[in-house]
Amino acid sequence: MVGKGSHCPPVFLRQQICTIKDSRTEKLKKSFADYQSEGHLWITMSQGEYYPDILPLACELYKPVLVIFEQLLKSAHSSTNLFMDISDIKPLWMRIQLCRVFRKYVSPETPVEMLKKKRDALNICNRFGKNFRHITEVQKKFSSRPMPDETLCAILWEYKDRGKKGYDLTERLFTIIRGSFPDLRITGPERAGKDVLMGEVFKDYPKPDRPVDFVIFENEVPLAVGLARYDSDRGGAQEDDRTGQYRECANEILTYAKKHALNIKVIFLNDGPGLLLGTMWRDYANIEKSWKDRVKVVTLRMISERISIDWLKR
Repeated sequence: MVGKGSHCPPVFLRQQICTIKDSRTEKLKKSFADYQSEGHLWITMSQGEYYPDILPLACELYKPVLVIFEQLLKSAHSSTNLFMDISDIKPLWMRIQLCRVFRKYVSPETPVEMLKKKRDALNICNRFGKNFRHITEVQKKFSSRPMPDETLCAILWEYKDRGKKGYDLTERLFTIIRGSFPDLRITGPERAGKDVLMGEVFKDYPKPDRPVDFVIFENEVPLAVGLARYDSDRGGAQEDDRTGQYRECANEILTYAKKHALNIKVIFLNDGPGLLLGTMWRDYANIEKSWKDRVKVVTLRMISERISIDWLKR
C-alpha cells in the first residue's frame, strides 16, 4: 500500500505505464516493411466519381469549350491556323481545354503541356505542323459528333481533378504535423504551388534545383525534407521510375548531410491503393532500409506511430 503523501504510483499502475511505453517503443521500431501484410488497413482511399453520373455536369462544363472550338474550326483555313487562333484565346483555362480538344482531333502525339504555352505556338507549328491532321478531315470528324459530345466531355472531365488527390494529401500532412509538433514549422506548397528547392534550404547544395515537397524546421534549423505522392494506380515502368527517383533523392540529400555533419532526415509520404500493386511496397521498404533510421516511408495513418520528435532530432 502506498503511504500518504507518496508520489510513487501503485504497482499495477506502474505496470500499465510500462506496458504503454513498451507498446509505443515497439511501434516506433516498426519498419515500413512490417506493415505490408496489413497494408490495405494503412492506406487512405480518396473518394472517386461514378460513371455515367458525371455526364450531365461534364457536358454542362465543357459544352462552351466545344462551341468555341467549333467556331474556330469553321473559320480556320489550316490546322496550324486553327492552333494559332487557339493560342490567342483568353482566359488560360479555356485555352488549355481547347488545346486538349485540339490534341484529340488534330495532334495526339503532341503533349498538352507543350501546346498550352502561348509563346511556343509558332515554334510548335513549324516543328510539328506537318503531322497535324488536315483541317478538312478535322472539320468532317468534328461535325459527325453530337453537340455536346458526351464522350469527349467525359474525357475532359478526367483532367479536371488531376493532381487533386496529391494536393489533399499534402494539405492533410501539414495539418497533422502542425497539430502533432506545434513547436516545429513545416514549409512548402500545401496544395498547388512552387516546390521548395534544396538550394533555398542550403546555399551550397550541389544540386540547387532539387525540388522537395516540404521541409520541417525547428526554429530555423531544418530537421527533415520530404516528398508526398498519392498513387491511385501504378505499375511497370512508372513504378520503377518513382522508386528510382526516390532512391536518388534520398542518396543525394543524405550524402550531403553526412558530408556536412547535418542531422537531416528524409520522409517519403506515399498513400493510395497504388502502394498495394506490384513491388511498390517492397521497393519503398528497401529504400528505407538502405538508410536505416535516416529515411522513413509513411502513409498518413502511420505518421503518429512512426514520426516522433525524438526521431526527428536524433
